[in-house]
Amino acid sequence: MSNPTDIHQTVKGGEFLIKESDPQQIFIPEDFDEEARMIKGMADDFVKTEVAPNTDAIEAGDFDLSVKLLKKAAELGLVGAHMPEAYGGMGLPANVVTAVTDSLGPTGSWSVTFAAHTGIGMLPILYFGTEEQKEKYLPRLIAAELKASYCLTEPSSGSDALAAKTRADLSEDGKYYILNGQKMWITNAGFADLYIVFAQVDGDKFTGFIVERESEGLTLGAEEKKLGIKGSSTRQVFFENVKVPKENLLGEIGKGHKIAFNALNVGRFKLCVLCVGASKHIIGESIQYAKERIQFGRPIADFGAIKYKISEQIIRIFASESAEYRTSNDMQQMEELLKAEGASYGDAKLKAAEEYAIECALLKVAGSEALSYVVDENVQIHGGMGFSEEGHTARYYRDARINRIYEGTNEINRLLAVDMLLKRALKGRIDITGPAWAVQKELASMPSMDKPEGPYGEELKAVRDFKKAILMTAGAAAKLQMEGQLNLEEEQEIIMNVADMMLDTFLAESLLLRTMKLAGMEQKPAPQEVYDAMLRVFLHDATARITANGRSALASFAEGDLLRVMLMGLKRYTKYPPAKVNKLRRLVADYAIEQGKYPL
Repeated sequence: MSNPTDIHQTVKGGEFLIKESDPQQIFIPEDFDEEARMIKGMADDFVKTEVAPNTDAIEAGDFDLSVKLLKKAAELGLVGAHMPEAYGGMGLPANVVTAVTDSLGPTGSWSVTFAAHTGIGMLPILYFGTEEQKEKYLPRLIAAELKASYCLTEPSSGSDALAAKTRADLSEDGKYYILNGQKMWITNAGFADLYIVFAQVDGDKFTGFIVERESEGLTLGAEEKKLGIKGSSTRQVFFENVKVPKENLLGEIGKGHKIAFNALNVGRFKLCVLCVGASKHIIGESIQYAKERIQFGRPIADFGAIKYKISEQIIRIFASESAEYRTSNDMQQMEELLKAEGASYGDAKLKAAEEYAIECALLKVAGSEALSYVVDENVQIHGGMGFSEEGHTARYYRDARINRIYEGTNEINRLLAVDMLLKRALKGRIDITGPAWAVQKELASMPSMDKPEGPYGEELKAVRDFKKAILMTAGAAAKLQMEGQLNLEEEQEIIMNVADMMLDTFLAESLLLRTMKLAGMEQKPAPQEVYDAMLRVFLHDATARITANGRSALASFAEGDLLRVMLMGLKRYTKYPPAKVNKLRRLVADYAIEQGKYPL
């Protein structure tokens, strides 16, 4: 099985901004060996034969069926793919788990059921549970004998999770914690046997607990009537003097934030993967309809406006997938290195996900917003039929909307990505100061007239310059903040601009590295010219977006000579040559239309 752990780990979380990567040292899905492809094929078959035929029943709220499918997935090893063999899991490498997750993307509401159970429902116990807790619960969760749910959000605390009011007080005999409070928007609540619950011990110490369904005083609200993902159970959970055995305390008192936030790192990453998997399926439906729908005597797939939509969907998803496997492999290598140093399976996974929390936050935004584009254009390509409930198009549109909200809203994830980067820089974990200072000195010199060399010289230079544009912009803002002239906490618009610049750069570099690696491979899904076309289109458009975000950020905090100099610097760092994007897009679209599906 493909498991490239012999590569030395050199790029830490967030360091993509200041270091370059070798295309031969990243992982791309085209690297998978036969064994890994067989495992993904098994997951694909499960979706095709078990979940897809039951879509209507699942969407109608047949939760018994959803649970039966969860148990069937467990029998195939899918539920425990990421869990250690010691508790009944498969212990698969992170890259293979990513491929399995991609396969489950098209399952709509059921993917939410699966992800909540296997992710935020199980990982807190793996990461923070005692050995007794792991032995008691993990084997039954992996077998789907127990179903898990995660209780964090409250009516008064959404993004501000630490403001939770649910309270836990130790009983007089010291044997129980007494829980009182309310949780809302709880996925899997209607059929869960086990709840990961966060409460304030003594009213001020945010702490995690494992709470069993049959606990006296635990009750549920009615199923929520939602815009989308109607086939997933979502209820309020109420706690009225619920006795939780002291041994069901999860982690340390007052350290519940570590459980909540670390579980969300993986959740954000997997949400991106699920969005990419769903998008590939939906793009296929767009292409098929465009080939079948005749207008003005021709299939609408023949028209440039439709080819634009098809190619743009493919390019956005291919870029997101490139970044997710790059990150997946980073986490996999980090896990292997940590285990080699003596870390447990759970600790290695926990620390690897924490290391790449910046990338996970960016990927959550990338995947969810790419899917939003795909479902919107899918409706548009279908026209009136897309607005009808006769097919699945309207459901895809509704279901996709939640992805920009849960696992931390996209606004929160943008803010987090920049905040984590700056905090790591201040703590010395990432050397941002040196590269930022080098950019400032470069701005004072004459620009180099050397022309980029090599088949991807212009693209490599463009990505390097994107990074310089970010360092220049963020560095200047951070300097003004340290001098007391700017308060970035109150200037979220600037942070959002920088986050979008980071996201475009991360996706652009990931797409470039994958394209360069594919150029050296004999066997690949598409001709190299298709990959080259996608790369050039993405960089062409990213250049415009980075320019716009950079100008907005700089104009928001700089003025006079400083603004003038920095705008000149931004122009210097966004000079990727214009491309004939209409022809390049048509090349991508024509290949996909010929294949009749997402072709990569």
